[in-house]
Amino acid sequence: MNLFYSPGACALASQIALREAGMNFEMVKVDLKNKEYAGGDYKKVNPKGYIPALQLPDGHLMTEGAVILQWIADQAPDKNLLPKFGTMERYKAMEWLNFIATEVHKGIGSLFNSAHMNDETKAAIQAKIQLRLGVLDQHLLSNAYMLGENFSVVDAYAYNVLRWTNLVHVDTTNHKGIQGLMAKMAERASVKEAVAAEGIRL
Repeated sequence: MNLFYSPGACALASQIALREAGMNFEMVKVDLKNKEYAGGDYKKVNPKGYIPALQLPDGHLMTEGAVILQWIADQAPDKNLLPKFGTMERYKAMEWLNFIATEVHKGIGSLFNSAHMNDETKAAIQAKIQLRLGVLDQHLLSNAYMLGENFSVVDAYAYNVLRWTNLVHVDTTNHKGIQGLMAKMAERASVKEAVAAEGIRL
């Protein structure tokens, strides 16, 4: 099984989840700018051209981080990485995954291209991100993790994208709930291993 990744990008969550699930996998580094990897043209592997992508032993390719995370969790039900499919708890987890993907990931990620934005646009994006972070923060002030008292793959995704706040100058100093989650995640063995494997910092 191959996990296509780029250091520090959004495949980090999938890597953390794979480690939490105890699954065997190989990491395949992708040059996202040139859409290339050691085997050549990455778009021949994933026509979408981005990561994460998880190639299963039978050759099937899975894309979209929030879906990959659910698939990983379902392969190791004894690890309790997500609630059982069909339960209201599972739908709540999917709700959070979707919120992180569409509101937090896309918002923070857009600032990596801020050199092409004027100050007004940057300020508007920053303001919107702060609103979304406020939702996460309020939730985390009364919950140890995104789904309550225990770690789930939702936390892996949240950690992945919230890492970027320092890189794109999004202020989280007033978000104590988010800071608490990030501190707990930084102590997990799977996170330490994943960060080390990608050659990035916690």
